[in-house]
Amino acid sequence: MASAPDISPLTGTKLLVAGFVLAATNFMVVLDTTIANVSVPHISGGLGVSTTQGTWVITSYSVAEAICVPLTGWLVRRFGTVRVFLSAIIGFAIFSFLCGLAPTLGTMVAFRIGQGFCGGPLMPLTQTLLLRIFPKEKHGMAMGVWAMTTVTAPILGPILGGTISDNWSYPWIFFINLPIAAICTFGVFTLLRQTETKTEIVPIDGIGLAMMVIWISALQIMLDVGRENDWFGSNFIIGCAIVAGIGFVAFLIWELTEGNPIVDLRVFRHRGFTVGVIALACAFGTYFSSVVIIPQWLQATMGYTATDAGYVTAFNGVLAVAASPLVAKLSGKVDPRALVFFGVFWLGLTSVLRTYWFSGVDFWILAFPQLLQGLGVPFFIIPLTIIALGAVKPEETAAAAGVMNFLRTLAAAVGTSVATTLWQDHAVVDRANLVGILNHPEGTVALAQQSGLSAEQGRGLIERLVDQESFALSTNYVFLVSAMLFFFAAGIIWLAPRPKGKVDTSAAH
Repeated sequence: MASAPDISPLTGTKLLVAGFVLAATNFMVVLDTTIANVSVPHISGGLGVSTTQGTWVITSYSVAEAICVPLTGWLVRRFGTVRVFLSAIIGFAIFSFLCGLAPTLGTMVAFRIGQGFCGGPLMPLTQTLLLRIFPKEKHGMAMGVWAMTTVTAPILGPILGGTISDNWSYPWIFFINLPIAAICTFGVFTLLRQTETKTEIVPIDGIGLAMMVIWISALQIMLDVGRENDWFGSNFIIGCAIVAGIGFVAFLIWELTEGNPIVDLRVFRHRGFTVGVIALACAFGTYFSSVVIIPQWLQATMGYTATDAGYVTAFNGVLAVAASPLVAKLSGKVDPRALVFFGVFWLGLTSVLRTYWFSGVDFWILAFPQLLQGLGVPFFIIPLTIIALGAVKPEETAAAAGVMNFLRTLAAAVGTSVATTLWQDHAVVDRANLVGILNHPEGTVALAQQSGLSAEQGRGLIERLVDQESFALSTNYVFLVSAMLFFFAAGIIWLAPRPKGKVDTSAAH
């Protein structure tokens, strides 16, 4: 990134207000990654599309954010940290407003892509600016404030999303960003203009960027619409697969030979970095997909409101908040590989608990694995960062952190698409199996008629029960697969060497 001018850290009230503004900005961006999860059924209903198509609202944001993350360093060097920050937050607000007004799925996805592009730089830049305005002796406090907003936003996101969708309407999950963005924009413009960095004319890997956009877009389109188009029975899906495959290979070749790559893939020559990133992408993609699947299942077949589904999901973050300070202390004393193994293996065990869910399960049986899962999250994210960045050379830390963020965000989008497709497809298989073993459905219809229902209503009752059970079984199956992926990610971490010395993780977010 560009070097900062020689400035003095802020003090007193200015420091307090500026710290609050930057923390609020980070909170808003992280909140937006989870607030829409429980609102997918409302959004789908409002736009007249299926819930599977409704998840495009989530994946499109993640893909756009992933693409923009590698650009952050170039943007800052070319235009300055504060200018990029202000432009991003204003753009984020504009696209949030447009998302709330979107009349069709196509326009919603387009505006969410814009929102993701603008949101991508905000998380790392809030951290950069916090470190710049706080005195060095208070950098630990600054990062504590930053980390707290990062782990608390996912708790409030599902609750706010559900409450707003049920009591107002889903557009307000986007409109809620506007007053926060306005306050933060004013605060940054007023207090942080003097912290602007120097700018320089620097080249950008335009060809690499274009290749990255093409292959990632083709891959995500294939994953998102493949089910509706009969997968490789569709020429369109075959075309997307070919473009994604060829584009990915061409991207690898170009980035490995380009002098100024948009994504520095040369950091993968370090075994510790490669193993750490594979484990992170696998674990985070699996974890994030569960946060999307559970609210959909609860609302689609279990009769939960968006608000109640949000409360179930929100338990995820309670122990994550409590455990984060403990993990930070242990990271300097305990082998980070052991911490990662515990955290990811713990996530696998909580996924196993979910394989015993059934259609008659109550709120607390649903919430308990969510509560337990939160304990494992900081145990894998923080130490994995130490392992991966500790394996690269000091001058490669910024590039390695950019690659990590890129793949982590992309894994969330890909994991969501794959898990949603797996869940829907397996429910169809389970439904067919259940229909084949129904015991005297005619007798059940007769009993329903004796209770005052028509034959049609009786058959509808059976159909609803079969659908409910098939999605419960499919949910069990998805979490069985999730558990195996978590166990795999936990096991491979021992292939990474233990980091030597202190690791600078300030660029990792």
